[in-house]
Amino acid sequence: MSMYGRDPWGGPLEISHADSATDDDRSRNLDLDRAALSMTSRQLDETQQSWLLAGPGDQGKKKKKYVDLGCLIVSRKLFLWTVGAIVATAALAGLITLIVKTVPRHHRPRPPPDNYTLALHKALMFFNAQRSGPIPKHNNVSWRGNSGMKDGISDPSHGKSLVGGFYDAGDAIKFNFPSSFAMTMLSWSVIEYSAKYEAAGELGHVKEIIKWGVDYLLKTFNSSADTIDRIAAQVGQGDTSGGTSTTPNDHYCWMRPEDIDYPRPVLECHSCSDLAAEMAAALASASIVFKDNKAYSQKLVHGAATLFKFSREQRGRYSGGGSDAAIFYNSTSYWDEFVWGGAWMYLATGNSSFLQLATHPTLAKHAGAFWGGPDYGVLSWDNKLTGAQVLLSRLRLFLSPGYPYEEILRTFHNQTGIIMCSYLPIFNTFNRTKGGLIQLNHGRPQPLQYVVNAAFLAALYSDYLEASDSPGWYCGPNFFPTGVLRDFARTQACSSVFVPRPIR
Repeated sequence: MSMYGRDPWGGPLEISHADSATDDDRSRNLDLDRAALSMTSRQLDETQQSWLLAGPGDQGKKKKKYVDLGCLIVSRKLFLWTVGAIVATAALAGLITLIVKTVPRHHRPRPPPDNYTLALHKALMFFNAQRSGPIPKHNNVSWRGNSGMKDGISDPSHGKSLVGGFYDAGDAIKFNFPSSFAMTMLSWSVIEYSAKYEAAGELGHVKEIIKWGVDYLLKTFNSSADTIDRIAAQVGQGDTSGGTSTTPNDHYCWMRPEDIDYPRPVLECHSCSDLAAEMAAALASASIVFKDNKAYSQKLVHGAATLFKFSREQRGRYSGGGSDAAIFYNSTSYWDEFVWGGAWMYLATGNSSFLQLATHPTLAKHAGAFWGGPDYGVLSWDNKLTGAQVLLSRLRLFLSPGYPYEEILRTFHNQTGIIMCSYLPIFNTFNRTKGGLIQLNHGRPQPLQYVVNAAFLAALYSDYLEASDSPGWYCGPNFFPTGVLRDFARTQACSSVFVPRPIR
């Protein structure tokens, strides 16, 4: 039979005995144990005998020279020295920590931001200066206040709030067409370069700007519906062609938006494919920026789908019929917005019907993808074809959807390469100033908006090529490395600094 006793070190100690042992055997064993103990005790010193033989009362009468720790017996003096050393060490460590925390620290100042970071800060500050509506307290343009607080409501024919959004660059009119394009481009930059924004300390800021813009766009139509029949395309009016009219408007009355106290008209459109498709692109791209906020992202996607459906069903240009918009931001076509908006809708939803539309050869033909022209390769608020071609090239490089899209995607990819070639100074597609600024608008006013768009596309396409392990691309028989595109983007950014932007 086995019996288990507890070993002081924690393990089981097994002792085996015969169950048939007699009383005589046990008695003889006990006598042997006593004899052994008697012999052993004569060989032990006084202290050792006290451990085994002294009773509890006897042990308490003497000062102990040893400390029993259970599994270890040590000298009392050694034990006291060890405890004292530990306490002293802990006190010294606490004193050092206290001194380190109380002594003032001298941090090295952060190095000043580079010129590109400063330029980014200033560019985003522009949007803060152009805010309409209730200005948030953290807005970094101190001289701006609340304005346009009655927009929408002050026009009885509309009767709904259109507070918010951004004013145009040179007046207090709110044009949906160019501001939607601005939100799409900002969203695209965040999707591709969020880490760069974060490193510059501007990621939260730029996302706030995008949200401010798209929240306003959601107010300009019934965003909760699946089908709509109108869009508020513009707030405010700027036509002064009559000359003698004294009706207050944003050009006749030149003042701060905070001081505007007259009713501002709302211009609605019922067949505006270009505007609706561009607004759809803005909401769809923003939904990707805010994908971590699922509810808000889905709200943007739903609004984008409603707008894109409206753009396809109610054909027409928003600036047709001699409207006020035609004077300032006239749209020449809506086919490029179909390709552009369809591409963004696909990227936001994954719905292949949008990709089928964006890659339809007839649509691309109407958008001007196959015939060139003086503005071929020039991205602007009016012509989105070049942006769509780069965006769909990205789709081919990284997602490769294959048949039946491959043929037209390969065409767009090849066309993107040709456009990048046209930006290089070795080719004479566009003129340049003495300082090297490319003249993409062929001498027309406001050149910088086209230049910065081209610089963005060149840098972006260079990154696409590198990410896909392509060292460069061909311009005819000549091969150019990706660094050439970055050099182009850098030189245009530097040239743009010294060219003032005309204001209307």
